Amino acid sequence: MSNGVRAQQREQTRQTLLRESRRLFATLGYGSVHLSEIVRAAGVTKGALYHHFDSKAELFRAVLTQVQQEVAARVAATADAREDAWEQLSEGCQAFLTATTDPSVQRVMLVDGPAVLGWRSWRELTEATSGRHLAQALAALIEEGTIPPQPVAPLTHLLSGAMNEAALWLADAEDPTALEDTRRALTRVLSALRTP
Repeated sequence: MSNGVRAQQREQTRQTLLRESRRLFATLGYGSVHLSEIVRAAGVTKGALYHHFDSKAELFRAVLTQVQQEVAARVAATADAREDAWEQLSEGCQAFLTATTDPSVQRVMLVDGPAVLGWRSWRELTEATSGRHLAQALAALIEEGTIPPQPVAPLTHLLSGAMNEAALWLADAEDPTALEDTRRALTRVLSALRTP
């Protein structure tokens, strides 16, 4: 068997492990999933799992990274579809809120992510994806004068924290208008940032 075929099989095994562990983590939660369930679902041995990931926590980190990158890509694609910098911020924030209403995203990214990795590691991953896009958008709006001059980092963290909390609240909201109400509230919060 050639090295190219082996490399392709290894990558296929890795992707299968990620897919199946993501499904299990999203539906059952990190604490309820055992490695034996993951390897059974993926149709591989524990040895194959340990060839790719040193631990369950490392496997979860890879899943979380994948989820965060997908959410960030959705946000960026939505924002980039707009030409106006303010609309990019507004639509990007709304896209983040919508993406995080997916229960599997909530469970992996917002509930288990900080609990499994610890707050500091979780924040680093968040800042490298959606947080980076948000900071860039805010910096551009400050530079063009749409938002008054101010430090970008605290503003980024305030908005990110508010949107994460809103997503967690929406997860338990029974009111069918909760998402639309939250979208309107987010629009008002963002509008208050603009230079008068």
